[in-house]
Amino acid sequence: MQFEDELQQVLPADLPHRAELIAKAAGHLQFILETNEQFNLTRITTPREAAIKHVLDSVLPWRLFEKAGLVLDAGTGPGFPGLPLAVVLPQVRWVLAESTQKKAAFVKSAAHRLGIGNVEVMPLRAEDVLKKARMDLITARAVAPLIKAAALFGPAVRQGTRALLYKGPDAELEIAEAAAEARKRRLQMRVVERYELPENQGVRCIVELSQA
Repeated sequence: MQFEDELQQVLPADLPHRAELIAKAAGHLQFILETNEQFNLTRITTPREAAIKHVLDSVLPWRLFEKAGLVLDAGTGPGFPGLPLAVVLPQVRWVLAESTQKKAAFVKSAAHRLGIGNVEVMPLRAEDVLKKARMDLITARAVAPLIKAAALFGPAVRQGTRALLYKGPDAELEIAEAAAEARKRRLQMRVVERYELPENQGVRCIVELSQA
């Protein structure tokens, strides 16, 4: 019940499917807590921190995803941002890629347990998924520096896919450091959303990679 209480306090009132997200995200976080006893999924386990850093952080930029048909969550880990976003945006289809087999099995089990039907979990690296299927959007939270992300996602972006990557407060510096690589790959990088997590939990920037 504590996860539900924290989510009730931190999630914005205008979030689509908010009540459903509170129930399902609480179940997801509880499942993570239980599974963490067998193998490490996350270091963030206190209810307040998990509600803010896992769920709230995942869903705050939801408007950037609402018109997509198919989104790849690259390296979803224990299911972030893909599972919370899939609850908020049930009209969007999500492919959650995770190359660590145990984590992929956990996410598949979590989606089934929570009744989130608009996701497919693939135990593969994101770049291998992108060789098989074309996505409207790629997203990732625990993603490599932009200079490496340009190499990873550049081929897909050049074919018309966009990437929306969750980065920290130094996103502009990363963009500057990746400028030569972006030019070489004919990519454009820009911050499209910036927000501050409550209780000094950090600043988040969403960086878009698109065709130059």
